[in-house]
Amino acid sequence: MTTLAITGGQVLLPDITVTRADVLVDQDGGEILEIGTELAGDADETLEATDSLVTPGFVNGHCHVAMTLLRGYADDKALDAWLREDIFPTEAELTPEDVHRGAKLGLLEMIKSGTTSFADMYFMVPRIADAVEEAGLRARLGHGVISIASSDEEARADAREGLDVAEELDGRADGRISTAFMPHSLTTVGGEYLEEFVPQARGLDVPIHYHANETTNEVAPIVEEHGVRPMAYAAEKGLLEPDDFIAHGVHLDESEIALLAEAGTSVIHCPASNMKLASGMAPVQRMLDAGVTVGIGTDGAASNNDLSMLDEARDAAMIGKLETGDASAVAAESVVEMMTRGSAEAIGLDTGRLEEGAPADIAVIDLEKPHLTPRHDLVSHLAYAVAAADVRHTVCDGRVLMRDRDVLTLDEDAVRSRASEAAEALVDRAET
Repeated sequence: MTTLAITGGQVLLPDITVTRADVLVDQDGGEILEIGTELAGDADETLEATDSLVTPGFVNGHCHVAMTLLRGYADDKALDAWLREDIFPTEAELTPEDVHRGAKLGLLEMIKSGTTSFADMYFMVPRIADAVEEAGLRARLGHGVISIASSDEEARADAREGLDVAEELDGRADGRISTAFMPHSLTTVGGEYLEEFVPQARGLDVPIHYHANETTNEVAPIVEEHGVRPMAYAAEKGLLEPDDFIAHGVHLDESEIALLAEAGTSVIHCPASNMKLASGMAPVQRMLDAGVTVGIGTDGAASNNDLSMLDEARDAAMIGKLETGDASAVAAESVVEMMTRGSAEAIGLDTGRLEEGAPADIAVIDLEKPHLTPRHDLVSHLAYAVAAADVRHTVCDGRVLMRDRDVLTLDEDAVRSRASEAAEALVDRAET
C-alpha cells in the first residue's frame, strides 16, 4: 500500500464543521484511511496544507464538458433561439476529435478549480471517456438522446446509442466512470421513444438523467398536449425513480416538488446558466424544505461561461435569497453541502465527503489571500469568497492530479492550444 498525507490544514467534515487535522490516504485503494493529528509518519507522498482548507472535491452535477469549444460563441440569447439557431447547427459539425479536445479542456479547468467528479450529457461519449481516463477524474457519462427533427429510424438509432454507451462504458477508467441513460429533455424526445427505451435502460440498472422545467417553454407544451405538469408526465413515462436526476428544475410548482420528494428523484441546480439564459430562478429552498436532494451543476461553458463550482455555489446562494426574498435562504452551509455531498448523492456517486473509508477525492484551498482575510468563518468563505484560482491541490481516487497549481495528468499548454485550434475550425465549418 502506498500512502498520501495531506498535512497541516483545516478539514471540512461531513457535518459542515471545520477542524484542524491531517488526512491520510490509501493511494492504491483510493480511499481515506484516517483524519486526525500528526498522521504524516512514513507516508510515501505528502501534500502541504498549512494555511489551507481541505475540502471534499467538488461534484459538478450537470455539464456538457466538450462545450468548452463554444465558450463565448453565442451569448445573450434566449434558450430556444440559442439552441436552434446557434448550438445545435454548430454541434452538427463536431468530430470525435473535437469532442475529445473540448473535453480535455473542460477537465483541465475542473482540476484547476477543485472539481473531482461530474455528470455529463453529450455526444461521441467514448472520446469523453478517453479524456476522463487520462485526466484522472470521476464521472457519470451519458449520450444525449434527441428525437426532434429526426426520422423514426434516426431517433431509434440515437436512443440505441444511448443504451450502448450506458452499457459499454460503465466501469471504465478503473471504475471511475459510471453511466446513465440520458434523454435530452421531455420536449426533445418523443413520448413513444421514452416508452420504448426507458424500460430497456432500467434493465441495465443505470439512472436516467434529463433536462426538465428549465423554461416555461418546456412546461407549456407538455401541459397543452398531455394535460399534466412535466413531472407528472415524467412519472407516467417511468422517469421518476429514486436514482434518477433532472437538470435545472426552474419552473417546478408545489405539486411537482412533492412528486420529486416522494419519488426520491434529485435535482441539479444550474444557477449561472439559468440567469444567463433568463430561464428563471429555481425554487431551491422550497425543494430543500420538502426533502428533495439538490446538487449544483455548471451546465456547459457555452451558457455559463466557466466550469467553476465555486462560482456556481456563490450564484446558488445569491439567487436562492433573491427567489425567496429571504436573506437566510440557501445559506452558506446549504450550498457547500449541495456542491459536495448533495451533488454526489444526486448523481449516484459515492463521494463528496471527507471521512474514513470515503473515496479520496479532495481539494485543498489556499487561504493566504486578501479576499479570504480575516477568517471568521471558513464555510462562509467557501460559499461566498473562495475563487477557482485559490485551489492549491486536487486529488481524485487517491491520485494527485494537481500539486501547487501544476496539473500532473494533462499538458496544460497542449490542451489549450489544441482546443483553440479545434474550436476555430469548428466555427469555420459551421458558418460556411
